[in-house]
Amino acid sequence: MTFLATTYRTLSGTKEVIETLEKKATQWVVYKDNKPSYFVDFYDLEKESNAMMNSLVLCTKRSMQEVLEIINKKNNINLSVPVVSRLGYKKLVKSKKIELDLEPIPEKWLAYSL
Repeated sequence: MTFLATTYRTLSGTKEVIETLEKKATQWVVYKDNKPSYFVDFYDLEKESNAMMNSLVLCTKRSMQEVLEIINKKNNINLSVPVVSRLGYKKLVKSKKIELDLEPIPEKWLAYSL
């Protein structure tokens, strides 16, 4: 799948963030140990993992960050979504299209997460 690797300059330094080409609130690139590892699309219900994430986030009205924190605690892992700048200051430096093969989040981590 094609993603956008965007480099930003912030007050804390330069950061590269992997994003979807068309930014949608229902599509997320999830990082494991600060590396892009998984792709979640809440409305791609053909994949069981996406259906489970749909239920965990949209049906329970929790944020993606809240759900990832719960999954992290239960499974002793480090999943996150990238935050470019906590203070709001960011300057776009460059963007380039890249091909990545990101898997859905493993179902075993999502089962009985909440």
